[in-house]
Amino acid sequence: MSREEFLSLSGIEHDTLGVWIEQEWLIPSGSSAEPSFSDIDIARARLIRELLVDFGVNSEGVGVILNLVDQLYGVRRTLTELRQAIRTTPG
Repeated sequence: MSREEFLSLSGIEHDTLGVWIEQEWLIPSGSSAEPSFSDIDIARARLIRELLVDFGVNSEGVGVILNLVDQLYGVRRTLTELRQAIRTTPG
């Protein structure tokens, strides 16, 4: 989805999006001139906004939390692949 559609759906401002991309909290696909956003990016932006606004987490804390969330999803993906490999291994 386009930048404008993303901003509308995520509820964040244009300047805020730029900061979050600079801090690599959001990493859209596509070029920097024409970034493309996904539903996962919207969910991540909403999480970031909740952490900052609702929970009062500072910028450093948001970075740590996002890193941990990314690690957790990576481990889950690896476990899913491992389970599939075990199921398909004969005998």
